[in-house]
Amino acid sequence: QVQLVESGGGLVQTGGSLRLSCAASGRTFSSYSIYWFRQAPGKERESVAAISRSGGGTYLADTAKGRFTISRDNAKNTVYLQMNSLKPEDTAVYYCGARSGSVAPIRDDMEYWGKGTLVTVSS
Repeated sequence: QVQLVESGGGLVQTGGSLRLSCAASGRTFSSYSIYWFRQAPGKERESVAAISRSGGGTYLADTAKGRFTISRDNAKNTVYLQMNSLKPEDTAVYYCGARSGSVAPIRDDMEYWGKGTLVTVSS
Protein backbone atom coordinates (compact mmCIF):
# COMPACT_ATOMS: atom_id res chain seq x y z
CA GLN A 1 0.00 0.00 0.00
CA VAL A 2 1.28 3.46 -0.92
CA GLN A 3 -0.23 6.72 0.18
CA LEU A 4 0.56 9.86 -1.80
CA VAL A 5 0.23 13.39 -0.50
CA GLU A 6 0.74 16.41 -2.74
CA SER A 7 1.75 19.81 -1.43
CA GLY A 8 3.16 23.09 -2.64
CA GLY A 9 0.22 24.45 -4.56
CA GLY A 10 -1.02 27.98 -4.18
CA LEU A 11 -1.66 31.28 -5.87
CA VAL A 12 1.08 32.74 -8.04
CA GLN A 13 1.28 35.46 -10.64
CA THR A 14 2.00 34.84 -14.29
CA GLY A 15 5.68 34.17 -14.73
CA GLY A 16 6.12 32.94 -11.21
CA SER A 17 7.31 29.59 -9.92
CA LEU A 18 6.08 26.84 -7.64
CA ARG A 19 7.53 23.55 -6.54
CA LEU A 20 5.08 20.77 -5.96
CA SER A 21 5.94 17.78 -3.82
CA CYS A 22 4.50 14.30 -3.85
CA ALA A 23 5.36 12.54 -0.62
CA ALA A 24 4.81 8.81 -0.37
CA SER A 25 4.47 6.45 2.52
CA GLY A 26 5.83 2.93 2.47
CA ARG A 27 9.22 1.37 2.11
CA THR A 28 8.86 0.39 -1.55
CA PHE A 29 8.73 3.89 -3.01
CA SER A 30 11.64 3.18 -5.32
CA SER A 31 9.60 0.40 -6.93
CA TYR A 32 7.16 2.91 -8.40
CA SER A 33 7.27 5.21 -11.35
CA ILE A 34 5.61 8.47 -10.41
CA TYR A 35 3.39 10.59 -12.61
CA TRP A 36 2.03 14.10 -12.38
CA PHE A 37 -1.35 14.96 -13.86
CA ARG A 38 -3.52 18.03 -13.77
CA GLN A 39 -7.16 18.78 -14.25
CA ALA A 40 -8.42 22.25 -14.96
CA PRO A 41 -12.06 23.21 -14.31
CA GLY A 42 -14.29 21.79 -17.00
CA LYS A 43 -11.46 19.93 -18.69
CA GLU A 44 -10.23 16.37 -18.79
CA ARG A 45 -7.29 15.22 -16.76
CA GLU A 46 -4.02 15.45 -18.64
CA SER A 47 -0.55 14.07 -18.13
CA VAL A 48 2.12 16.55 -17.16
CA ALA A 49 5.26 14.62 -16.29
CA ALA A 50 6.57 11.23 -15.29
CA ILE A 51 9.73 9.86 -13.73
CA SER A 52 11.19 6.40 -13.61
CA ARG A 53 11.89 4.43 -10.46
CA SER A 54 15.52 5.49 -10.32
CA GLY A 55 14.90 9.01 -11.52
CA GLY A 56 17.08 8.43 -14.54
CA GLY A 57 14.23 8.63 -17.00
CA THR A 58 11.80 11.50 -17.21
CA TYR A 59 8.97 12.56 -19.44
CA LEU A 60 7.41 15.99 -19.88
CA ALA A 61 4.28 16.82 -21.79
CA ASP A 62 4.71 19.34 -24.58
CA THR A 63 2.96 21.97 -22.48
CA ALA A 64 5.56 21.48 -19.73
CA LYS A 65 8.75 21.25 -21.75
CA GLY A 66 11.15 24.08 -21.12
CA ARG A 67 9.27 25.23 -18.03
CA PHE A 68 8.77 22.25 -15.71
CA THR A 69 11.25 19.79 -14.24
CA ILE A 70 10.47 16.52 -12.49
CA SER A 71 12.86 14.93 -10.03
CA ARG A 72 12.79 12.50 -7.17
CA ASP A 73 14.60 11.77 -3.95
CA ASN A 74 14.09 8.13 -3.05
CA ALA A 75 15.76 8.63 0.33
CA LYS A 76 12.96 11.07 1.17
CA ASN A 77 10.20 9.16 -0.64
CA THR A 78 9.39 12.34 -2.52
CA VAL A 79 8.94 13.44 -6.10
CA TYR A 80 9.12 17.10 -7.05
CA LEU A 81 7.63 19.09 -9.87
CA GLN A 82 9.40 22.40 -10.32
CA MET A 83 7.21 24.73 -12.33
CA ASN A 84 8.66 27.94 -13.74
CA SER A 85 7.28 30.62 -16.04
CA LEU A 86 3.76 29.75 -15.00
CA LYS A 87 0.84 30.79 -17.17
CA PRO A 88 -2.86 31.21 -16.38
CA GLU A 89 -3.53 28.07 -18.43
CA ASP A 90 -1.47 26.09 -15.89
CA THR A 91 -4.24 26.68 -13.36
CA ALA A 92 -5.49 23.27 -12.28
CA VAL A 93 -5.55 20.70 -9.53
CA TYR A 94 -2.31 18.76 -9.76
CA TYR A 95 -2.28 15.10 -8.81
CA CYS A 96 0.49 12.58 -8.48
CA GLY A 97 0.05 8.92 -9.19
CA ALA A 98 2.18 5.84 -8.68
CA ARG A 99 2.48 2.72 -10.74
CA SER A 100 4.93 -0.11 -10.21
CA GLY A 101 7.35 -0.97 -12.94
CA SER A 102 8.95 0.96 -15.76
CA VAL A 103 7.79 4.45 -16.61
CA ALA A 104 5.59 4.89 -19.65
CA PRO A 105 4.86 8.49 -20.68
CA ILE A 106 1.30 8.07 -21.86
CA ARG A 107 -0.77 6.23 -19.30
CA ASP A 108 -3.15 7.11 -16.50
CA ASP A 109 -3.95 3.73 -15.01
CA MET A 110 -2.26 4.44 -11.71
CA GLU A 111 -2.27 2.03 -8.82
CA TYR A 112 -2.33 4.87 -6.31
CA TRP A 113 -3.44 8.49 -6.46
CA GLY A 114 -3.00 11.49 -4.24
CA LYS A 115 -5.83 13.89 -3.50
CA GLY A 116 -4.31 16.79 -5.37
CA THR A 117 -3.05 20.29 -4.74
CA LEU A 118 -4.52 23.40 -6.35
CA VAL A 119 -2.37 25.69 -8.44
CA THR A 120 -3.82 29.04 -9.44
CA VAL A 121 -1.94 31.35 -11.76
CA SER A 122 -3.29 34.89 -11.92
CA SER A 123 -2.93 37.06 -15.00
